[in-house]
Amino acid sequence: MHKGSCLCGAISYQFTEVAGDFVLCHCRSCRKASGAAGGINLAVSEQDFELSDPQGLLKTFESTPGKVRHFCSHCGSPLFTRVGDKGDYVRVRAGSLDTDLAQQPAAHIFMSHRARWDEPGRNIPEYDEWPDLDVVDIRGATKRRS
Repeated sequence: MHKGSCLCGAISYQFTEVAGDFVLCHCRSCRKASGAAGGINLAVSEQDFELSDPQGLLKTFESTPGKVRHFCSHCGSPLFTRVGDKGDYVRVRAGSLDTDLAQQPAAHIFMSHRARWDEPGRNIPEYDEWPDLDVVDIRGATKRRS
């Protein structure tokens, strides 16, 4: 069983399996909706998707005709999208998962739309936690101490 929730934890969901492949989308719409390099959305059968919103915080935004984005009105977390009136699938935001997903993405798509700074596969340093702030100048961030 896969489980997910918004940042504040007020809304949660669960489902048993991802339908088909998933991709890393770099289109402008996914970038704007996520506030990041793009979107990673998992197709989940509508019948398999169980939503819990006891406080009634789930809100929607129709970004284009027939494409309705669902998010938490308290913390702002994007959770899933529905396309069309009676779609067979919801498109769950992979970043909202609380459980691990063993499946790997199948492709990067809309690379011609990506932001100039978005270079998948570029060899840049990686850190498991906060880097030394004398090495990586992250302004406006407060390094958390253990």
